Amino acid sequence: MKIALSQYLSTNQNINYKNEILAGLTVAMTMIPESLSFAILAGLSPLVGLYGAFIMGIVTAIFGGRPAMVSGGAGATVITLIALNATYGDQYIFAAVALAGVFQILVGVFKLGRFVRLIPQPVMYGFLNGLAVVIFMSQLEQFKSTTNGISSWISGTPLFTMLGLTILTVLVVYIFPKITKLIPASLVAIMVVFALVLGFNIDTKTVGDIASIKGALPSFHIPSVPFNLETLKIILPYSIIMGSVGLIETLLTLTLVDEVTNSKGSSNKECLAQGAANITNGFFGGMGGCAMIAQTFVNLDAGSRSRIGPAIGAITILIIILIGAPVIEKIPMAALVGVMMMVAISTFKWGFFKLITKMPKSDIFVSVLVAAITILLHNLALAVFVGVIVCALVFAWDNAKRIRARKSIDEKGRKVYEIYGPLFFGSVTAFLEKFDINDDPNNIVIDLKESRVVDMSAIDALNLITSKYNQQNKHVILRHLSEDSIKLLANAKSIIEVNIEEDPTYKVMPKN
Repeated sequence: MKIALSQYLSTNQNINYKNEILAGLTVAMTMIPESLSFAILAGLSPLVGLYGAFIMGIVTAIFGGRPAMVSGGAGATVITLIALNATYGDQYIFAAVALAGVFQILVGVFKLGRFVRLIPQPVMYGFLNGLAVVIFMSQLEQFKSTTNGISSWISGTPLFTMLGLTILTVLVVYIFPKITKLIPASLVAIMVVFALVLGFNIDTKTVGDIASIKGALPSFHIPSVPFNLETLKIILPYSIIMGSVGLIETLLTLTLVDEVTNSKGSSNKECLAQGAANITNGFFGGMGGCAMIAQTFVNLDAGSRSRIGPAIGAITILIIILIGAPVIEKIPMAALVGVMMMVAISTFKWGFFKLITKMPKSDIFVSVLVAAITILLHNLALAVFVGVIVCALVFAWDNAKRIRARKSIDEKGRKVYEIYGPLFFGSVTAFLEKFDINDDPNNIVIDLKESRVVDMSAIDALNLITSKYNQQNKHVILRHLSEDSIKLLANAKSIIEVNIEEDPTYKVMPKN
């Protein structure tokens, strides 16, 4: 059993176990303060954030569809539940998280996860750049202190100390890989700054200043909410939003890991694992979550390529909760801030600026729009949704302008309209304008060999044009029309002649 589990976790016979273990430790160090901050932001107990990080991490590491991807209590999902907690309390949070998990499992069962691969590249650029800015800006919050509920920037010696240690961390992360890559630079930076602070007794902000992380094992409990329709009405909208946001961020992260590792993960399997993890969170007191792009890049940069790294990270968080809290609480926040800032810098697609002069203006607009929504609203789902819609509209507009008709007279005296370009809702108006119904001869051929009938708007346009010719007792022949489209042209059967022998059968290619 141990051998089988080890083989499943590694998924690669050439795995470097040293890299995996060190990567997992580094991931845990960077995930703890983030999970604590998100839990506090949502008005939850800090331990709820750590439980969420452990449960999401271990379940998705073992059962997920993308080795080397890290999941935890992500802010993108937690933010969607703040209002629910403020109004109804944490028990409704747990119920909503479990229901979100059910929604995510349904997405996986019906194999809807594959559609994330339809997200255009400009949206991906905007998503990454916006997220990089959000990660960087969120680290600046650690340069603030809270007194009597009022947050203000630190100043004087504490500020210079924090800045100095952060800059030192950034320099170590940047320079150390040039010396050796045997040990993850992020982990080395954390340990160097940690040793420096302890050795010289430097007074600076630590993990323990955020919250205590000592606790017990998460225990099973059913959320204390009324099991009735009223409760469902309350939590269902939050669950769908949380589940959607979580899957969008997860599947986008999966796509990015695919690119980095030159391999392919299973989006539907990942949906199932995310759902199972969130259901477990709901019944074990975790705040829920999704894939965490920053920690995933920390994991990849540290050399992890299997399930072992993320699993080690999750187990490390649990060990810290149980026995390691006194040590971890002394880690300087400056070290973790510096690591996360370097993650943000490496996440940002700097090549985007070189491509600006080469990309279409519409793609540039979409990238900037998605990044702006991500930065200003911190709503990744909305940013991606808007970006995809704009890209679709631009695509429709561009293709609508490509519909052309070459006109000629064949040897039988018939006027032939050879249609070029896709025939769909955006191009039907231009298509109908190509015909000279009054002056055309009695026999007309519409050749669709270089065109495609895409949707019902196209079918309706064909019905309309054949009907108009029929009103003047003129005969229309449609050529190279698919059999499926012929069946839809029921209203024009009496006046349409189709050359079946030359018609290809258009089928949707199956997706792996």
